[in-house]
Amino acid sequence: MWAYILRRLLYTPLIVFGVLLVTFVLFKLVPGNPARIIAGPGASESTIKEIEAQIGLDKPRWINVDGAREQGFGALFDSQFFRHMWDTPRFEFGDSVYKKKAVSEILYKGAGPSLKLTVPMFIALLATSISISLGITMLRGTVWDLLIVIACVIGMSIPFLAVILFGQDWFAGKLDWFPIRGYDTGFAGVRYYVLPVILGVFAGLGSDVRFYRTVMLDEAKADYIRTAYAKGVGTGRVLFRHLLKNAMIAVITRVVLAIPFLFLGSLLLERFFSIPGLGFLMVESISSRDYNVIAALTYIVALLFIFGQLMTDICYALVDPRISLK
Repeated sequence: MWAYILRRLLYTPLIVFGVLLVTFVLFKLVPGNPARIIAGPGASESTIKEIEAQIGLDKPRWINVDGAREQGFGALFDSQFFRHMWDTPRFEFGDSVYKKKAVSEILYKGAGPSLKLTVPMFIALLATSISISLGITMLRGTVWDLLIVIACVIGMSIPFLAVILFGQDWFAGKLDWFPIRGYDTGFAGVRYYVLPVILGVFAGLGSDVRFYRTVMLDEAKADYIRTAYAKGVGTGRVLFRHLLKNAMIAVITRVVLAIPFLFLGSLLLERFFSIPGLGFLMVESISSRDYNVIAALTYIVALLFIFGQLMTDICYALVDPRISLK
């Protein structure tokens, strides 16, 4: 296993280079001048040039041929591309032109609110969906199984935005059970997270239950399950000791691949409930063309995906002894 992990870590710089190259090219394909958009309509050319210098757009895109002629060979690499490829892996993201602060400071402040929202929502959704799926395996082929499937399909068909608007209007507006939006630190801020977490769990429950139900029912048809029942093993032991253990490959895949989204937060929930997390920051940065913030978020999420893939393979080998990492 250690040889496999070392080999994957050695591949990581190449993967990171590819991610940085693709993101740089995509950013440059977007039409328009970010500095002109940030400056706003009617801004002077001097103001636009100043903003371009702040975000590095005053340099040539790929190589600085003119600079090399005047200053020597070293200035050849003084360009947008080489700055991006050198600064970003070292987590040197520069400053946010829109917020006038260091990007690293902005990300640090936004990560806390996002994790406070997504981690409880993720844990509650995972526990609830797996519990319901295990219960369905005992009720398969019955009316209750059919009703649960119909409810899941209906839940999947409702747009997430509609769920948020209904929750705000009914639970926060008419019933006044929760604040409609806001944010606070410490224990006093818990009340602002309760409704978003409930709505997030409700919105994701349908798809998760259908996925885990399919996995559990496939395992329930296996020969080892029938053998366990034939030996007189109790239902609870069969479900948790045998069925759930063998279904963990699919569960791990879905769980680990969701880790990057925990960090990034929920775009809609943070936006509509005014939670200053990274999801809110991403929407704000895209609308204002805050290049440095977008590049930082893209890079960090890419790293989390790479780490998540490695952790997935390791968890496979730990859960299933038949899987060997070579």
